[in-house]
Amino acid sequence: MRRLAFLHGFTQTHHHWHRVAHQVADRVGGSAIVLPDLPGHGLSSTDDRGIDDTAVALASSVGPATYVGYSMGGRVALHAALLDDSPVERLVLIGATPGVADDAERAERRRLDDERAAHIEQIGVDAFLDEWLAAPMFATLPPDADGLIHRRRNTAAGLAHSLRTAGTGVQPSLWDEIHRITVPVLVIAGALDTKFTDIGRRMTVALPDATFASIDGAGHAAHSERPDDVAATITRWL
Repeated sequence: MRRLAFLHGFTQTHHHWHRVAHQVADRVGGSAIVLPDLPGHGLSSTDDRGIDDTAVALASSVGPATYVGYSMGGRVALHAALLDDSPVERLVLIGATPGVADDAERAERRRLDDERAAHIEQIGVDAFLDEWLAAPMFATLPPDADGLIHRRRNTAAGLAHSLRTAGTGVQPSLWDEIHRITVPVLVIAGALDTKFTDIGRRMTVALPDATFASIDGAGHAAHSERPDDVAATITRWL
């Protein structure tokens, strides 16, 4: 039986993958869905593993599967794909990055992530989400009361820890490593997300067996903005 593992982004939970995951599983047939909450989020709010240990733990618990990751989840999936004897059979990345290649830029991002983590602890989850979702990269994200409820179930301590241990600033750059990922990869970016469209196209060139797909009318969180289109894109590729 084919296994499909869906990894969510920062401030999300496994709930945010439900619509896409079930559509893909129904269409490809004979598939088992795995929907974990990543450390610091949802049911794993007290899990204190960093990004490397998270990748190892997922590889062990999920096993051979197609790994589908959005943003933070995509970065975790990349780490899992680079493990020795990796169980990643296929990889789908949405709005994801192999990290910040420049050392100075990465250090600055780490400083900003540390500041953001302290800010969450100071103002709490609800106020932070109001600020976070008002960022320009989420301008095209539609109102989603149900999804917001699940985001608000996260804890300040969990989100802060996630930034400090799995943020882009603390993650080592994988740009010089991703050529070792030889499994088929589908790289997806929203057409309105120019930053991650550029990153996605660069990854597609660097990966040995990669396909790039753009989702019309979507920004950074394409799976939440155009779930039916994302599900159809993944299904066709599989």
